[in-house]
Amino acid sequence: MSDERGIERPKPTIVQPPDGHAGSGFFATKVDEAIGLARKNSLWPLPFATSCCGIEFMSTMSSHYDLSRFGMERLSFSPRQSDLLMVMGTIAKKMAPVLREVYMQMAEPKWVLSMGACASTGGIFDTYSVLQGIDRVIPVDVYIPGCPPRPEQVIDGILKIQELAANESLRRRYSKEYADLLTKYAID
Repeated sequence: MSDERGIERPKPTIVQPPDGHAGSGFFATKVDEAIGLARKNSLWPLPFATSCCGIEFMSTMSSHYDLSRFGMERLSFSPRQSDLLMVMGTIAKKMAPVLREVYMQMAEPKWVLSMGACASTGGIFDTYSVLQGIDRVIPVDVYIPGCPPRPEQVIDGILKIQELAANESLRRRYSKEYADLLTKYAID
């Protein structure tokens, strides 16, 4: 595809269809793959930001990085309407029950992204009042390192979540391993 000056321009890309059989006027694929494609490209994140990592997330949402390219233009501030919990910043031990309750209110399927050193490990705050990693109260799917992480790292973490969402079996949440994981966190 070239413009009026003869310069080759790449064709605009769209979402690649899942594997399947295509013909004149039809396309057939597995239900799991179609649902995975829809989940991957329509994640509704709930930002749980408590400190500086939240500012980096705001810059990732800005027009320069533009998370809407990944189907995430709608931030949801209601746990019942979101499927990606993004925990950013220092979580105090008093905040842990609140974080757990937000996680519990989210409908399945749900994913958790831990952003920054404080959410992942407590960061530099090795004190009695700071939770030393959110994985002590809720299961985490993807960790983003950094203090605070750059927007490029946030985008990489979101791409990893999208990969999980696209490839997750519809039955994974009912597996014995997942039930054991929730039992470990005392989540029914």
